[in-house]
Amino acid sequence: MRSRFYVTSGGGAHWAGPCRERGGARTRRGRGAAAARSAQARLSRSRRAERLTIYGQSWGASRARGAALPGSARPQRLRAGQGASRPLRPGLGPPPPPLSAPCTPGAVFRPLSPGSASARSDSRRARPLQALWRARRGNKWARMPYEIKKVFASLPQVERGVSKIVGGDPKGNNFLYTNGKCVILRNIDNPAIADIYTEHAHQVVVAKYAPSGFYIASGDVSGKLRIWDTTQKEHLLKYEYQPFAGKIKDIAWTEDSKRIAVVGEGREKFGAVFLWDSGSSVGEITGHNKVINSVDIKQSRPYRLVTGSDDNCAAFFEGPPFKFKFTISDHGRFVNCVRFSPDGNRFATASADGQIFIYDGKTGEKVCALGGSKAHDGGIYAISWSPDSTHLLSASGDKTSKIWDVNVNSVVNTFTMGSNVLDQQLGCLWQKDHLLSISLSGYINYLDKNNPSKPLRVIKGHSKSIQCLTVHKNGGKSYIYSGSHDGHINYWDSETGENDSFAGKGHTNQVSRMTVDEHGQLVSCSMDDTVRYTNLTLRDYSGQGVVKLDVQPKCLAVGPGGYTVVVCIGQEVTLPPQGPAGCVAQIVLLKDQRKCFSIDNPGYEPEVVAVHPGGETVAVGGADGNVRLYSILGTTLKDEGKLLEAKGPVTDLAFSHDGAFLAVCDASKVVTVFSVADGYSENNVFYGHHAKIVCLAWSPDNEHFASGGMDMMVYVWTLSDPETRVKIQGDAPTHLGSLSSSGEASPGPEGPFCAFREVAPSGGLAIQQTSLLVQADMQRTPVCPASIQQPCPSRVDLSSPVPMSPPSTTSCGLWSLSIQSLPHREPFMLNINGILYYSKKLCRVGEGSPPVSGPTLTPHQELFLRWWGKGTSGLSSGVQAGALLGSEWGWGAEQT
Repeated sequence: MRSRFYVTSGGGAHWAGPCRERGGARTRRGRGAAAARSAQARLSRSRRAERLTIYGQSWGASRARGAALPGSARPQRLRAGQGASRPLRPGLGPPPPPLSAPCTPGAVFRPLSPGSASARSDSRRARPLQALWRARRGNKWARMPYEIKKVFASLPQVERGVSKIVGGDPKGNNFLYTNGKCVILRNIDNPAIADIYTEHAHQVVVAKYAPSGFYIASGDVSGKLRIWDTTQKEHLLKYEYQPFAGKIKDIAWTEDSKRIAVVGEGREKFGAVFLWDSGSSVGEITGHNKVINSVDIKQSRPYRLVTGSDDNCAAFFEGPPFKFKFTISDHGRFVNCVRFSPDGNRFATASADGQIFIYDGKTGEKVCALGGSKAHDGGIYAISWSPDSTHLLSASGDKTSKIWDVNVNSVVNTFTMGSNVLDQQLGCLWQKDHLLSISLSGYINYLDKNNPSKPLRVIKGHSKSIQCLTVHKNGGKSYIYSGSHDGHINYWDSETGENDSFAGKGHTNQVSRMTVDEHGQLVSCSMDDTVRYTNLTLRDYSGQGVVKLDVQPKCLAVGPGGYTVVVCIGQEVTLPPQGPAGCVAQIVLLKDQRKCFSIDNPGYEPEVVAVHPGGETVAVGGADGNVRLYSILGTTLKDEGKLLEAKGPVTDLAFSHDGAFLAVCDASKVVTVFSVADGYSENNVFYGHHAKIVCLAWSPDNEHFASGGMDMMVYVWTLSDPETRVKIQGDAPTHLGSLSSSGEASPGPEGPFCAFREVAPSGGLAIQQTSLLVQADMQRTPVCPASIQQPCPSRVDLSSPVPMSPPSTTSCGLWSLSIQSLPHREPFMLNINGILYYSKKLCRVGEGSPPVSGPTLTPHQELFLRWWGKGTSGLSSGVQAGALLGSEWGWGAEQT
């Protein structure tokens, strides 16, 4: 049984009633059957490529999650015999008369099931661009447009003594690796261009492209293998398997992309070979009694498969179906890597004993040992063949990488990466003319065959989670400064993504908080019990800019006049019989990099601190749910005796840039804003997060602020309207640790929506997710379809219709929404299939026909749309669009 419904401009959504298939003929219960059949016939005759799907008053991801419809209850299925045109709510009016256009409201179409594949894929497609607006009567809230501007990718997650697999794109454009629960894809020519796959629930160990280049298989520590699409930004999941219970350590594909071999740390078995689309077994991986570290398949027929294990052996298989033939026992220690040459004539094995052996690819017979008795002085963790199968690149724990000429068994180049233990080489990749190696530090080295002593470039970043960040303009450029769990601080060019770390020795433990003071110094505190002042012009750690504290610092804030306030908290060590350890807390005042005053054991646990821009007031948030105010008097702090109550333990707080407001977030998922001018009276309360809020940041226009929480959400709030917010969903499966803003308000009466950039009227938001950095652009400029030669007004006066000439008939088609509705800006035009929706009237354009009057969009009605395509000239398969006009309209389209 199916059920169908349609929508009206004045009457909301209506069910067309249930229908059944009987003996090939379709019958319908309830009224409206004739109109429904007529509309269906018109749709069939039109032979249009688009298939419309009416969602009622909720659209896309919200519908797929079963969200309540704005302004009404969810649609209720009618019982048999009830009228097809019965409204969902009383008083919504009758349905509109049918229109001749096959795609107009009033036609009857199939509803999209919340659990259907289309709904799920719609939800995924929605994520990069998100929704525009959604309105709810009585409890209005909105999701305004944003887009991810840049992703600053993390480095590979590495472990000493464990090889790191780097996958290559068969087309030679990208390479990929893993970090945490993410798979990172980077452009090999410009590594600043990155994409992240975040759908694994556990730590990902390995990812490999299919030879076709259309899919990637990635395996995690739980034994889950996910095969997902590479051609679309959403990376839709194709298949998921669990070949064995345990860590997957390596993956290999056959050259036709139809068979996959997976090996690792299984409990009952260490490997499996199966068909990629059905999971049916095509052989068995046997012959080892310990963990299998590596696997590879010959990329030409007849197929051969080889594995390397912790039992110091390699195994050779023939197939398909793949069957064990014999064991290779030439190595004396763990076999870390096995790889077939691209032409399939040879394969190589590399071991922790420092040896590399070459074998015949078809028979498995030993050919030679590279370098004689030893190829490297340390264990070899990875090898990679050149595209022409004549050379081999190896990476070793002896801090070198080497290029071998396999035909003459000699070293061509030796790349010495350094003398530090972090310079050990754990992975490598040879792709086209690029030679890459992975250091224990996580750095990605581009090797130069013409100058082995120095890499062409070194890609730096974070391999551990980012704990804090701040932004600052230096030398005319905007930079993002990020501090990680391992004590590293990196600075990023916000436009290009280029990054580096400070010279010298810095923090030795987690960086907890950082900010920039009035002298252009980066002030940071760390779990190594120090506060550091780093010159951002020299970008060099200085021994003079270090202040050692008695208790571990947790948070700091800076103010004018050289003041720094640090909140410290630690454990007091006591021995029996005195009792258990207690909490030691301090509030420390620094002036000109010197400790001048401290409040010991203030009677509560201070968590966070903020200094008023004027420099006279300090706000300290505590675990008891209160904010206490202090005054800076010369070189002392005085408690003002004023207590501000939050809704729960305070997790962060920040003054607005003009000092007019103090925003406080807490563990109870609430943000409370206090008005400074009104004696810190409560100005507004903001709800929306579903988990603990951990960070806050104000926009420079002082009208918006952002909050990030452990629900992986960032909300951008409007100070004057708590119900208006931008909802940004984090992709990384972990909580957001920090937010920061930068930029200057743009000229104009409205200023920037959320100006975190110094350019244009649009703004950006720097978001820290795990060890990724994401910049989201907040777009607020209306956009018109290119084929309408009509300027887009920045503001619309709803007291009169918006003048606009109708487009030519050649422009008619399935169009995207061309308006972004903001709090001060009402919808003015929408064109879908040549139907123009203005702020005061509706016009339909047809060949040879004049505009036709239609329903009115009244003031305060808002517009909602998702669109993943271009205009009529760039339409392609799979494009989806839809709009919600006010609380009485619902419309959606899916092109099949």
